[in-house]
Amino acid sequence: MALPRLPTRVAVAAAVAVLVPTNLLDNRWAGSWILLTAVVASAVLVGLLFWAGGSWQELGLGRDTLADGVRWGAALIGIVAAVYLCAALPPVTRGLFADQRTDVLSGSEIAFKVLVAVPVGTVLLEETAFRGVLFALLCRLRTATTAAVLSSVLFGLWHILPSLHLNQEKPTLGSLFGRSVAGAVLVDVGAVLFTAVAGCLLCWLRDRSGSLLAPMALHWAVNALGYAVGFLLR
Repeated sequence: MALPRLPTRVAVAAAVAVLVPTNLLDNRWAGSWILLTAVVASAVLVGLLFWAGGSWQELGLGRDTLADGVRWGAALIGIVAAVYLCAALPPVTRGLFADQRTDVLSGSEIAFKVLVAVPVGTVLLEETAFRGVLFALLCRLRTATTAAVLSSVLFGLWHILPSLHLNQEKPTLGSLFGRSVAGAVLVDVGAVLFTAVAGCLLCWLRDRSGSLLAPMALHWAVNALGYAVGFLLR
């Protein structure tokens, strides 16, 4: 017997309900399980979309848009690589790549982050959740612009916990805002606002390209190439 179709509003609430414990698992309870958590949570979220009558096309992974997604993705990766190269050369901007979380990692550990941890633990889950499932569901209820803003606000809030100690982990931020509690709060609020704005850009890419691959590629490039460049510069 087939299950009755899940109402869109219920699907949105259920997706948020999945993301809250997922965020706590990743950042408080079981961080070492992040890869498994990302895969399971992504599968559950996609299941919710399909239960609500969704499709691969609505998710942004339809066959007719895959080629466009690959082209957009390749171009975006190239742009990020060029920007990082230009930023890595002048001494005044080179310090932006310093990060105490990765300073002690070996080359093989950096490679694992670039090739596995970032694409699976970060990009897969966050893009599936915020530019895939939530954006698709919210577009049914609101305009694409409103859906992008709502999804991006949630994306910003998603980064509250992982950004709590950025002022201590990033030397540049520590020197600007200090390493006090007040400095941590300022940096955390800034990170939430920044990621919310970045979320709007990623939603625009998803909508403009018609493919989830475009924001996935940009997200991977920004994070993974940042690790790679930081490793090469230390």
